[in-house]
Amino acid sequence: MRQYIAAIDQGTTSTRCIIFDQQANIVANAQKEHHQIYPQAGWVEHDPLEIWECTQAVIQEVFQTSRIRPTDILAIGITNQRETTILWDPNTGKPYYNALVWQDTRTKSICDELEKEGGQDRFRNQVGLPLATYFSAPKIKWLLDHQPQLRKEAQKGNVLFGNIDTWLIWWLSGGPNKGVHITDVTNASRTMLMNLNTLDWDDEILRVFDIPRNILPHILPSSPAQPYATTSSEGPFTRSIPIAGDVGDQQAALIGQTCFDVGEGKNTYGTGCFMLLNTGQKINQSTKGLLTTLAYQIGSQKPCYALEGSVAITGALVQWLRDNLGIISKSEEIESLARTVENNGGIYFVPAFSGLFAPYWRADARGVIVGLTRYTNKGHIARATLEATAFQTKEILEAMQQDSGVTLKSLKVDGGMVVNELLMQFQADILGVPVIRPVITETTALGAAFAAGLSVQFWNDMDELRKHWKTDKTWLPQMEQKERDRQYKNWLKAVERSFNWI
Repeated sequence: MRQYIAAIDQGTTSTRCIIFDQQANIVANAQKEHHQIYPQAGWVEHDPLEIWECTQAVIQEVFQTSRIRPTDILAIGITNQRETTILWDPNTGKPYYNALVWQDTRTKSICDELEKEGGQDRFRNQVGLPLATYFSAPKIKWLLDHQPQLRKEAQKGNVLFGNIDTWLIWWLSGGPNKGVHITDVTNASRTMLMNLNTLDWDDEILRVFDIPRNILPHILPSSPAQPYATTSSEGPFTRSIPIAGDVGDQQAALIGQTCFDVGEGKNTYGTGCFMLLNTGQKINQSTKGLLTTLAYQIGSQKPCYALEGSVAITGALVQWLRDNLGIISKSEEIESLARTVENNGGIYFVPAFSGLFAPYWRADARGVIVGLTRYTNKGHIARATLEATAFQTKEILEAMQQDSGVTLKSLKVDGGMVVNELLMQFQADILGVPVIRPVITETTALGAAFAAGLSVQFWNDMDELRKHWKTDKTWLPQMEQKERDRQYKNWLKAVERSFNWI
């Protein structure tokens, strides 16, 4: 009987279930979008119960549309949008409030108040992160402060906190009926509450944020020596299957790209854009606005760390053109529209819709389009939209190289936007290094599958995983250095125009 690994990839806009065979090939795939909720400017929410319903739906669909049965699944890996914060009642599974999404900026006043003592890097030595609306801790505090009954319920043991991984594992393993309350080191490192050295919740930071420890999940390795739990037979898998991998989405992509050596890096192009550089067992504190984070932990091995640069709006900008402006009707139309013009027509689009992330960390920034003239048409706007992703990636790469001293010779890429060949060529041009796309671009799900497969010995070790990574296409830089410098200088001018708006 052939066996497989199932990966559940719960992202910012959709949920997928992907089945992998032992050669790391995709043999079945199902996907379902969920709603984006915008109660007011800067607020972004998801319905946690809708996400759980979507998760059940894609699991059921992947079995209905393939010849694979639940009995063929050896283990399950989870990967997820990070930082998105849920508080719920363990007795009923009912959330106390919608999930606060990583893009949400309502916690700016909390961060500003905490910055008064110690500045934005007040906790960086412990957690590797600046004080920012991006992370879970201020979101938890906001929920506890704005839902008066929550603190009382927490004291009674009636509140659980989790990011999306914790929420799904809790439901898959039984929910109110003895569901396990756990997270892994990668997701925990994004809460601003886990100490990078101890891999445990930091009591000092919990006190400052006024967050009770008893609502937090137990922190475990990304690929545990023993599975975290098994699925409930009453759930969508209909039988007990080991849940054996849990990795935040960007770290999962690092694993899926087999960036296991110090100095190897990847960039994921999704709703946001995320570049990670493996720094090994060394905690490398950034001086250039990057994040220090857990890359992964395999079994009882020492943890591996990474530097990360995050861009808030990349693929989401294409969705904005589609949904808010109606310039395109489908996201994939952006490339053909951008190809109707030879260049950006002198315009630059800085999509600081929720402020700017690395290397700036400016919550006061807002989106701008500069250089508009009567000559500008929707083709130029489409092209500037794609180029914004590449320019922001260049900013991250430059900061990363300055922090690490490592000069990248090529960039491995993955995520939904890498099918856009115009973007990939411009990315190679503006970076001045080759851009390499793997055969399997669903590296986030693949990383979760690798984590689960290592735990149950479906794959033996990282050397075996490396053998499954294959190049699909490479883009070589074609732009002259003088033109590259001119365009990047204009981009930096445009970024400055976005500052101090709020």
